Amino acid sequence: MQLELGQRAELKRSYTERDMEDFVMLAGAEMALPQTVPGPLIGGLFSYLLGVRLPGRGTNYLKQSLEFLQPAPLGEELTASVTVTRLRPEKHLVDLETVCETADGIRICQGRALVYVEDVGKA
Repeated sequence: MQLELGQRAELKRSYTERDMEDFVMLAGAEMALPQTVPGPLIGGLFSYLLGVRLPGRGTNYLKQSLEFLQPAPLGEELTASVTVTRLRPEKHLVDLETVCETADGIRICQGRALVYVEDVGKA
């Protein structure tokens, strides 16, 4: 895949109370069911996008920063996106902006990701 500045991939997902039950079980912790979507589940959306869609298979995650701006409501569709902001083919590096918003366009989370991709292509 030829990567280009501004290239974007997105994923839409909503989380249910059942998802929160599964999250608590998988975490192995005794805790109350979350009333909002936990940050690690939102971070997982970005991991999926980076590893499967953009850049995709063979991507190595090097760094991620996330800033959570407000709680993500259960049952509401969220849109997570990653956008290429910088290509460094000589080092096989790709910088991306990461954003998660509600269906109303309210920004829940924003951040940056740095990934290693063997075949970045030309800048």
